[in-house]
Amino acid sequence: MNKFLEIAGRIGAQRHLVAIRDGFVIIMPLMILGSMVILINNLPINAYQDFMSSLFHGDTWKQFGGSVWTGTFAIVSLLVTFTISYQLARSYDKDGLSAGIVSFAALATIMQPVAEGSGLPLVWAGAQGLFIAIITALVSTEIFTRLLGNEKLMMKMPASVPPAVSKSFAALLPAIITLSIFGLIKVFTIVAGIPDIHQAFFDALQAPISKMANTLWSAIIIALLIHILWFFGLHGSNIMEPVMQTVYLPAIEANAKALEAGQEIPNIVTKPFFDAFMYLGGTGATMALIIAVFIAGRRHKHYRNISGLGAAPGLFNINEPILFGFPIVLNPLLIIPFILTPVVLTVFSYIMIATGIVPKTVAFIPWTTPPVIGGFLATGSWRGAGLALVNLVIAVLIYIPFIKVAERAEVKKLQEQANIGETTEQ
Repeated sequence: MNKFLEIAGRIGAQRHLVAIRDGFVIIMPLMILGSMVILINNLPINAYQDFMSSLFHGDTWKQFGGSVWTGTFAIVSLLVTFTISYQLARSYDKDGLSAGIVSFAALATIMQPVAEGSGLPLVWAGAQGLFIAIITALVSTEIFTRLLGNEKLMMKMPASVPPAVSKSFAALLPAIITLSIFGLIKVFTIVAGIPDIHQAFFDALQAPISKMANTLWSAIIIALLIHILWFFGLHGSNIMEPVMQTVYLPAIEANAKALEAGQEIPNIVTKPFFDAFMYLGGTGATMALIIAVFIAGRRHKHYRNISGLGAAPGLFNINEPILFGFPIVLNPLLIIPFILTPVVLTVFSYIMIATGIVPKTVAFIPWTTPPVIGGFLATGSWRGAGLALVNLVIAVLIYIPFIKVAERAEVKKLQEQANIGETTEQ
């Protein structure tokens, strides 16, 4: 534990990881708002959905949530490009505002427009484009801040010029050079036959995954990939969604038809298999993480505050406040349980169903169905609910030791800060 704490502490203090973490924390209010409107639109209660539809004469009422989502989750990549760059530049004692603007412009530079000469692609402005956005923010800021400190590139203005104008002109040449570099990158990728960097990256990940068969090993690999992608800031669920749709939706349809015909249920691994038994509170079984924080992380105020805010959306498997608020993204303290937990739950659930202890899934469930209830609805049996509950307990037990490590790291950090404060006063 002490060795892991020391290593994780060093990694966690790394400048670029801290910038990514703090960049996500800045946009937390938007993430929480986005989570709430998703819940409002998709609350899995038929009476509620019917009432709202009758009140507004159709699904027009969902435009509220859709519009707010467009202003939050749909542009998260654009937002964090600015905030990460801002935090990284500030860590170098450079102009964070200018760096953030340049990084935003650099991301737009390499994006493939929706139409010739206009329109940013919203699909890559959201969580699906996070990886490219993070890399762009880090690279552009490193280039810009180094050029910003070069006296040969500084345009000095008279003392009578307002500070804001002086800063703008001081950043002019570094900004021109930085954006020119990204413009050349775009040209080179087009020449190489890659007009859309985001799409090329997406296809490179998705193509080999789509060939996997409907087996336990493919389920394990998919669980691993989804969570590894999320750890690096990629929306693993969205990237894997074509695979889930093409492979696992037909599997649940086959199960439902077999049940209706009175035949043996053929498939163990289906889309509801993941939804009911692995996504307990969302990707990474983060409802278990929230519970673990309240059990073992009593002195870690940040984790407790985020857990409190994320608990209500988490009940309906909306966990962006947890993923970006802790954050789990690029958090070396939480990578092991975040990736290990869903793999363990996948294997355990497969064994329970393969041995006949729990029936196979036969019904498609909305992804917002709360944990345990989803297990019952997917299998039509209380044993399905029991398996989901046991999985939740297993996940909590996996997370608790790592939350204790995080708490010890927080206490140590606070003690060091207190010691520094006492030394300064003396």
